[in-house]
Amino acid sequence: MKLKALSLVIFMACSPLLMAQSGMTDQQVLEYAKDGVKQGKDQRTIATELARRGVTREQAERVKRMYEQQTNTGSEDLSGTAKAEARLRQQVQEDNSTLLDEQPQAQEVAQQDAVFGRNIFNTRNLTFEPNVNIATPPNYRLGPGDEVVIDIWGASQNTIRQQISPDGTINLEQLGPVFLSGMSIERAQQYLTGELRKIYSDQSNQIRVTLGNTRTIQINVMGEVIQPGTYALSAFSTVFHALYRAGGVSDIGSLRNVKVSRGGQTVATVDVYQFIMQGKTRDDIRLEEGDVIIVPAYEELVQITGNVKRPMRYEMKKGETLSTLLKYAGGFTSDAYTKSLRIVRQNGKEYQVNTVDDTDYSVCQLHDGDVITAEAILDRFTNKLEVRGAVYRPGIYELGGKLNTVRELVEKADGLMADAFTGRAVLYRERENKTREVKQIDIRAIMDGSQPDIPLQKNDVLYIPSIHDLEDLGNVQIFGEVAHPGDYPYADNMTLEDLVITAGGLRESASVVRVDVARRVKDPKSTESPASIGQNFSFGLKDGFVVDGEPGFTLQPYDQVFVRRSPGYSAQQNVVVDGEVLYGGTYALTSKNERISSIIAKAGGATQFAYVKGAKLTRVANEEEIKRMQDVVNLLRRQVGDAMIDSLGINVQSTFTVGIDLEAALANPGSDADIVLRAGDVISVPEYNNTVKIDGAVMMPNTVSYQEGEGVKYYINQAGGYGQNAKKSKKFIIYMNGQIAQVKGSGKKQMEPGCEIIVPSKRKKQFNIGNVVGLTSSIASLATMTAAITALIK
Repeated sequence: MKLKALSLVIFMACSPLLMAQSGMTDQQVLEYAKDGVKQGKDQRTIATELARRGVTREQAERVKRMYEQQTNTGSEDLSGTAKAEARLRQQVQEDNSTLLDEQPQAQEVAQQDAVFGRNIFNTRNLTFEPNVNIATPPNYRLGPGDEVVIDIWGASQNTIRQQISPDGTINLEQLGPVFLSGMSIERAQQYLTGELRKIYSDQSNQIRVTLGNTRTIQINVMGEVIQPGTYALSAFSTVFHALYRAGGVSDIGSLRNVKVSRGGQTVATVDVYQFIMQGKTRDDIRLEEGDVIIVPAYEELVQITGNVKRPMRYEMKKGETLSTLLKYAGGFTSDAYTKSLRIVRQNGKEYQVNTVDDTDYSVCQLHDGDVITAEAILDRFTNKLEVRGAVYRPGIYELGGKLNTVRELVEKADGLMADAFTGRAVLYRERENKTREVKQIDIRAIMDGSQPDIPLQKNDVLYIPSIHDLEDLGNVQIFGEVAHPGDYPYADNMTLEDLVITAGGLRESASVVRVDVARRVKDPKSTESPASIGQNFSFGLKDGFVVDGEPGFTLQPYDQVFVRRSPGYSAQQNVVVDGEVLYGGTYALTSKNERISSIIAKAGGATQFAYVKGAKLTRVANEEEIKRMQDVVNLLRRQVGDAMIDSLGINVQSTFTVGIDLEAALANPGSDADIVLRAGDVISVPEYNNTVKIDGAVMMPNTVSYQEGEGVKYYINQAGGYGQNAKKSKKFIIYMNGQIAQVKGSGKKQMEPGCEIIVPSKRKKQFNIGNVVGLTSSIASLATMTAAITALIK
């Protein structure tokens, strides 16, 4: 989580009013906020939860500082020397035209600015809590508050549990006060055994002294820590646990020189790096009552960047050298330049750059604020050769040893291929100033020894062309009625029959009397533009794909072959009839102009329950019709907005409804009403439907029974009459067969069973429905949809 986001979460939890101190430690507040973000909680939720737990503004400010020290993400944390080094590095990159994508990422920069080891006392996974389930160390010194357990067995059986009083004694029956404070467990065992022998004199009695509940000691943590103060800790606690309880060191605190003062004398000096690097805990001593832990400010803080395994900032002691810093940083990466390091240093007046050779790493002492940079090795090769082209093993080879000349390089690549153009090869060579030159080589003469061999240099590239590379042998193409139309590589003496066979042979629909070949006009010696821009050849095919009239016609590069579709070939084209017909199902068209009446006759005609006037035709849209429907939808989107169209689920469908009059078609076969069918059509003949639906701007949309002779007004009254914003003059009717008609007069003659009356609204028009219907004059389903939408949204 970023610093700003965390700070916002914490401070949103704080009220201007004073709150009671929360029961959470600063570390717990920080971890709570981090966990909340990982769980996907928003900032306001986390802030509210923290506020309920009593987090105060003062505590929030402390947590913010703690997070800054853990991440070191603030740009203000960059030292002046680090900024100088960044400017120097940027200048070098600009001089070398370094690409932008090679710049260090923000996460890498944040890691480099962090101080190594500083977060060891801020993580909840490493608390340094003392283990109270271990045997009491023999050198543990007893004190007030410790519980002493005395077990006696043998001739006598007894267990005595006594807590050492503030004056350092325990009170034993028949013995009185016994002073134990300051004794080790081992010494207390000897002393109490001697005293208890006065009571339990039988020599078979065994006496053992152990420690029960341990006391709590108070220690002071002072200096450069997050929360200096007095802490109550377990008597088993060490320096590391005390530092953890104090929140770790501050941004100027030292990890290398932590002092433990006891009775005014320094009894230990702790170097945290010794624990991190080598696991040494020798100086992490057990604390005693009244100990004072002092964390001074660091002496030297340096930064190492670039090609080392752990680029970070490190705290150094006086006298530590560059080689020590490299050990702390994990050493060089595999791509590092190890011969020297660059140091940017402040000399009290300005910045200076020092270059340190590898022989001086162990004697070069560092100063506070130094920034050390390890550069990468050069992006080049010292002994690379490359051979390309017509050899058996093209690739990259090593210069030197037994490979130093052109002939040796060709032999190393297993020699020349049969198609190698040996008259001339090309050697690309890099000069000292990084420019390139080209040398022409007679590779044939070098290989047969008639010309001296040519020595090679690093980064030389030898290119030996193939004879095919020097010829423009383009592919040939075949289109139309073959199994696999497409591009095929040209070959010498390729015939038309060869290409047809290569393409998988002719399809069933192919014409064997018409195969066309288109050829380019090529005249390399021409000095003027010809009138002819291409040549065309036409052939017929016989058995075995022999060309009729000119067998063995030879193709040329870039020829295009077109196998035409036979005009006498036609696949089955089916339509479907369903609903109230005698024999519903799929029927094949027998002629291109077969009409709807013919198919109904094939289906045995309509049943006695059929409502012929309500029959409709559903048709599969072709590419042109789909484009026209898309134009209508786009127009609607521009007029009423994408949101409205998406909410209504309007989109281009693969099928549409054609308005038909099946009654007229059956009465007059071959008339205009008798529509010509096409493949994929579905004719649906419904049952009789004696209802009328009223929708749009009416008081209560309704569906009522059809009444012969009644006009539109009658049905609108059945829906409660017109609505307040009804546009009475623009009513229209949608019929079961998909046709639409505007109401004229009373509409008595227009009303039919199963139809729907739409009453539009008077709200301001945003588009012209006439334009929409005009765009879809042959697509009744989309026109129906448009009219219905208009009634609902206008």
